[in-house]
Amino acid sequence: MKALVLCAGKGTRLRPVTHSTPKHLIPVANRTILSYVLQQIADAGIRDVAIVISPDSGGRIREAVGDGTQWGLVVSYVVQEVAGGLAHAVKMSRDFLADSDFLMFLGDNLIEGGVAPLIEEFRSRGPHGLVLLKAVADPRRFGVAELDEHGCVVRLVEKPREPKSNLALVGAYVFTPDVHDAIDRIGPSWRGELEITDAIQQLLDMGRVVVSHELEGWWLDTGTMEDILEANRVLLESGMSGQPSGTVRGIAVGQSGVESDVTMSDCELIAPVSVASGCALENCRIGPHASLGAGVHVTGASVSNTIVMQAAHIEGSIALRDSIVGARCRVSGHCPGVGWGLFLGDDSVVELAQDGVA
Repeated sequence: MKALVLCAGKGTRLRPVTHSTPKHLIPVANRTILSYVLQQIADAGIRDVAIVISPDSGGRIREAVGDGTQWGLVVSYVVQEVAGGLAHAVKMSRDFLADSDFLMFLGDNLIEGGVAPLIEEFRSRGPHGLVLLKAVADPRRFGVAELDEHGCVVRLVEKPREPKSNLALVGAYVFTPDVHDAIDRIGPSWRGELEITDAIQQLLDMGRVVVSHELEGWWLDTGTMEDILEANRVLLESGMSGQPSGTVRGIAVGQSGVESDVTMSDCELIAPVSVASGCALENCRIGPHASLGAGVHVTGASVSNTIVMQAAHIEGSIALRDSIVGARCRVSGHCPGVGWGLFLGDDSVVELAQDGVA
């Protein structure tokens, strides 16, 4: 079996950060979203992986992933020249996929427990396709599956006004090569794209069997700033960095999600946090749910429920919360008692004051 990871999306809802950093490389709990996806693929026993990239952001992804050896994978790349939809990405990857069964995984989705259970169920049941589903509160926002009594898919509806189930399609699928014939038979949707939901429906119309696997744990689709912060919170709380809960004063480096070469003076850390190598913290309060990238400096400030990317500097009597701060940003100010929520692209310079932002 092979794997196809889709990373060609532009991440327009995550601008300005995605002007310079592809959304799949945004760090949550100090690891890129894509690194979690690739690790889950490796954990499922798949080795041959193709990553679908766009011409504009693909270079950064190639640089970050390389040939995949850090995950024990063999990674190649497929360039999707135009945003033609998920099924179009499969079509562009036909040479790589050949006649293999394959896992298709959206590169900005995080799934509790990984994809190994999907692969196992696909192999044991032997269908032509398998979709991962999650019960959601408002299925009108998603593609929705209608199932029979055996858990087989009988119909898919994209963003239905009156859903007949609450089971939304999650960003991981498994297919046999039959899906290529299905894709060849569909046309563009009203969005001008080849939709994977249309291809799955075509599989059903061709008399093929598509089964479902319902996800019991969390599913994080990291398409917005709020989604990214939620992913950071969930991954920190799930123990990705091995932090305990609670408040720690005078914490020793190398503990509670803090790398061993971090320098600290008069700091309060409220777990869970993740503090990367080379950070310098002085007279500050970090956490809960704060991730500081490599080389971040924080002096005098409070930082909570926030991602601060590498080499950023935050200084002064300011409180950042619910924020994403891009790489090499410089944030300063004097406004005690005021909480700030910022969303800054790389290399921004911001001075905060009681009456506004300079």
